[in-house]
Amino acid sequence: MVPQLNTNAKRLRRHRRVRGKVSGTAQRPRLNVFRSLNHIYAQIIDDGAGKTLVAMSSQDKAIKGGGNCECAAEVGKALAKKAVKAGITEVVFDRGGYLYHGRVKALADGAREGGLKF
Repeated sequence: MVPQLNTNAKRLRRHRRVRGKVSGTAQRPRLNVFRSLNHIYAQIIDDGAGKTLVAMSSQDKAIKGGGNCECAAEVGKALAKKAVKAGITEVVFDRGGYLYHGRVKALADGAREGGLKF
C-alpha cells in the first residue's frame, strides 16, 4: 500500500520534475516563485553560479498588503524594476510546482508589465 502524500509533498514532487527541465543561466536566469499562506516570494537565480541575483517578497516595506493577488502583482512589478536595474531583461519562469493561477499568475503578469520577458 502506497502512503498518501500531503499537498506540499505533491507540490515538491511537481517542483522537482519541473526543475529537471528548467534551469537558469547567466543570460536567462530563473525566476522562482514561493507562495506561503500569508505572503509570496520571488527571486531571480543564476543556477550556473548558484547565486540569487534579485529577490523580492510581499514582506518588503515597499509592498503594501499581504498575500492577495494585488500584492503579488506589486511584488512582480517591483522585482522586474530591480531586475532591469541590474541588467536582467529575460528570465525563465519557474512556478515552483504551483498551478499557474491566482497569485502566481498575478506575479508573472506584474513582472511582464515591469519589463521582464519570458
